[in-house]
Amino acid sequence: MSLLPDSPWGWIAIAVLVFWFVGAYNRLVRLRSAALQAYANLDAALVRQIDFVQAHLAETRDPAPTREDAAAIASLRAASDQLATLMGVTRLRPLDPTNMAALTTALQVLVTGWQRLYPDASLLFDADGSLSRPAPLGDQGPEMLTAVAAMPIAWPEPSAAAEIARSHFNVAVVHYNAGIAQFPAALVAWLVRLHRAAPLL
Repeated sequence: MSLLPDSPWGWIAIAVLVFWFVGAYNRLVRLRSAALQAYANLDAALVRQIDFVQAHLAETRDPAPTREDAAAIASLRAASDQLATLMGVTRLRPLDPTNMAALTTALQVLVTGWQRLYPDASLLFDADGSLSRPAPLGDQGPEMLTAVAAMPIAWPEPSAAAEIARSHFNVAVVHYNAGIAQFPAALVAWLVRLHRAAPLL
């Protein structure tokens, strides 16, 4: 018994399925490529942030720092080294949620360490590059949690480039995740083993 169709309609159905599969696959690959390109830009912006922090630490050496300042400086230096190490790992698989979660934590540690040492030397930027302000604090339900998650980061280097790159990457991840979750494109994603990515929060 032949598995090939006997009628022209069967061949037409097969052709439609093949064209649909190729089209859906190409769309998912484009979304994935856009996310990878956005991460490359984000990576470059994060490298500049690390370079800025390390250069600042090298330039502002206090010959006799207090015990608290010395601990804060050592912590910030270790945080920048840890972030650089995790970025090297994340470059290999930037859409892996585990890698991105570790990178998010390391970045938050770096930013917290910087703000602890230099509380007045951090600027908040919106995704369009304009100066921003933190969202108000307080218990305001799920909407507040969303606002906090979307809050910009007070970057050490006084430049909007990192926040813009982070926003572009997160938007690309949202589009990619939406693409692989849509039915029936989700079947294609499952067949070719495309998995959900995670944003940099």
